[in-house]
Amino acid sequence: MTKSKFIFDKLTKVIEQGIISYKDLNSEIMNILKTKRDEIVFKMHLTTKEEVEVLEKRIENLEKKLTSTKKKKKSKKVR
Repeated sequence: MTKSKFIFDKLTKVIEQGIISYKDLNSEIMNILKTKRDEIVFKMHLTTKEEVEVLEKRIENLEKKLTSTKKKKKSKKVR
């Protein structure tokens, strides 16, 4: 009984706030879910796509420098 009362209370609050149409209800639910998702992502300390791309470019540049220094060392040893 308490669970059904809780649900009814929530529904009456939604109706009281003027969220009657399906579109408004849908957007309200999506906003709630997005904020919960953002909270979870923030707690997990995940990186953004841009940060990952920057790190990949830095690693790529470092690998190029490493290969070029290895080639220089090999050419010096041959002489």
